[in-house]
Amino acid sequence: MTDDVILKAAHVLTKGGLILYPTDTVWGIGCDATNETAVQRIFRLKKRFNEKSMIILSASVKDIEPYVVTLSSLHRQLLSENTYPQTVILPNACRLAPSVIPLEKTIAVRCPQHDFCQRLLKIFQKPIVSTSANVSGEKTPTALSEITDTIRNGVDFIVPKRYDTNATKRASRIITIDENNQIIILRK
Repeated sequence: MTDDVILKAAHVLTKGGLILYPTDTVWGIGCDATNETAVQRIFRLKKRFNEKSMIILSASVKDIEPYVVTLSSLHRQLLSENTYPQTVILPNACRLAPSVIPLEKTIAVRCPQHDFCQRLLKIFQKPIVSTSANVSGEKTPTALSEITDTIRNGVDFIVPKRYDTNATKRASRIITIDENNQIIILRK
């Protein structure tokens, strides 16, 4: 049986809305990663220019495949490793909102091992933007109670805090693979 909160969140995303939701790391602002209007709303809400790309959540490696031209076996392996929340920079992004893809055509993707996120991603069937629930430059909130009214009032749906389970309460590790097929840790 599908939870009404998950159905409501998926409906808001389908309509181009923004959600405030718990992830495997910290609370995030999310939207349909293929909807440019929704992505621009997040940039305005966070008072941030799009020079820094946002992380995208995908239910699985298979689910992100339509959004990258090619996916190496090493990228697949890194996305599948879920002992700690790990975001992987993937090359050759496509079919996403233009503002999600920077000039170098890369995207930052994580396949979260978090019940709420997994259930939402499976119902929604598209990648979801996941950016911290704060105005740029302010402290990253690790709990719903720490999120400012500016952010709360700027979204269309707030997931109840009871769905905040098993989060690390810190940002994910970010890794990339260089031209020599070497793993580089960009953020620990």
